[in-house]
This record gives sequence, structure tokens and C-alpha cells, in this order.
Amino acid sequence: MKNVNLVKSREKKNLTQEQLAKALGYKGKQSVSNWENGHISPPLETALKISQILEDDIFFLFSNLVQETHTKEKEIV
Repeated sequence: MKNVNLVKSREKKNLTQEQLAKALGYKGKQSVSNWENGHISPPLETALKISQILEDDIFFLFSNLVQETHTKEKEIV
């Protein structure tokens, strides 16, 4: 599902996908595009950087999707 909040927040700061990617240390815009289109979620550390750059709340930008990517990594049996 498309991450409309991330797209709107990025556009509100007048940043392109490429500019946001470079601010995060990425070489190209592909990761930002994937996050905005809902294909993947960023790692927690990256999500925190995004929220700082865009000056928006991390939960507003990503809901609980960031946590899901990390909590599913290791399951307790």
C-alpha cells in the first residue's frame, strides 16, 4: 500500500526522491521510491533519520511498519 504520508511530507519539504536519498547517504532514489510505494519499509535507524530530515513524527510517516521489519527478524520459540 502506498505510503501517502511519506510522499506528502517529502513534497512539503520540496525534496525530490533523489535529494532525500542523497541526504540519507543512498546513491540513488530507488529505496525512497520503494518506501513510498509500500514495497519495503526502511530500517529503524533510517526511518529515524527520515523523520528528522522531514521534521515529521516517525509514526505518522511509517505507522508500525518499521517495527514489523525488525520484530519478525527473530522469533522466540
